Amino acid sequence: MAKQKWAAYPWVCFAMCVGVMGTALISPLYPLYQEAWQLRTSDISLIYVTYMVGALTGLLFMGRLSDSLGFRATMTTGLLLGWIGTLLTMLAWNLASLNAGRFAVGLSSSLIVTSASVGLMQICREGAMHRVSTITSFLLAFGFGLGPITGGLIGQWLPRPLVTTYLPTLVLGLLAIYALRRIDLEPHAAATPGTPFGWKALVPRLSWASRGDSLAYTLTCACPFFAFGVFGVYASMAPLFLDRMVAWHGPVVSGTSIGAILLASAAVQLACARLDVRWCGFLGLLAIVLSNALLVLNFQVGSTLVFAAGVCAAAAGHGMGLLAGISMVNRIASPAQRSGLLSTYLVCGYIGAIVPLIAAGWIADHFGLPTAISVLGMTVVVLATPAAVGFFRHPKMREA
Repeated sequence: MAKQKWAAYPWVCFAMCVGVMGTALISPLYPLYQEAWQLRTSDISLIYVTYMVGALTGLLFMGRLSDSLGFRATMTTGLLLGWIGTLLTMLAWNLASLNAGRFAVGLSSSLIVTSASVGLMQICREGAMHRVSTITSFLLAFGFGLGPITGGLIGQWLPRPLVTTYLPTLVLGLLAIYALRRIDLEPHAAATPGTPFGWKALVPRLSWASRGDSLAYTLTCACPFFAFGVFGVYASMAPLFLDRMVAWHGPVVSGTSIGAILLASAAVQLACARLDVRWCGFLGLLAIVLSNALLVLNFQVGSTLVFAAGVCAAAAGHGMGLLAGISMVNRIASPAQRSGLLSTYLVCGYIGAIVPLIAAGWIADHFGLPTAISVLGMTVVVLATPAAVGFFRHPKMREA
């Protein structure tokens, strides 16, 4: 007798959450690694940047594998790669081995996000695409936010946190891989993809909007650039500067603050789903400006309330910025352009997370962490403020 198959939709959602959960799991542990291995601030930045480079590599070179291999095979490959990367992270003995694990985790995150998005669209019935997009966005933010909260709780109170923190992800990852092998797919979702696999599937394919929409698309890409950047600062450096800003200390404090940004971002996206796009982008970018200004200010005043206000502003900016950006990509792109413009949009986000952190790490090593955060924060204020005004005033953002 054949074994009963498992329902596809809940287990694909579960696998997606587990897959992205491990990406930010390490964030609250950075001070522990710094103390154990005598790392510099730039080394901490490098760990986060290495993960982002892995994610960017996966997006550029493997973003279309689902078209050739099918979403289940691609997602399973991503989960296996992430499991291996997490295991290597857990067993890491120096900075190089840790970065190798983080690169693999970043690579897997792109495979999981792209294949899961394709899979959920194929599984659900026609007419449910908007609901699927909303649920996908929410689950991704929830999974990413669950990682640092889990890492903070385990890192604070369990022994050998640089090992035990990764055990839940390894166990849940095996369950997710097994579940993907057991799910029951409809014929149209289980069918062999029509695009044969070949080297052309690995060639990066990015595109830009037409000349008439170029400025609008540039302002659209500013949304993920600043949103990814502000989250990257909190995800990589918050554990290093929290001791100077709040009365409580330890991985659970930094993990909760990082996770709260993503969970609140998910809630903001749901709450602002009907907000006009130009207002959504304008307020989102201004919230990012406010969060950076409060971050710089708090190095002077060291207030828990100011830090909490900065976290709330970062969450609001992250949520509204990404929601406005995705909405504008869909508005600008024709069906034939959508994949390419979305890839370029995400690449801008990854660049926004990578380049400023490399600069901030270098400045911190030579001039101190307060100087690095101040320079980075004020640069965002100077650049994002006119971007917010431009987004609000551009005619394309006013279209129905």
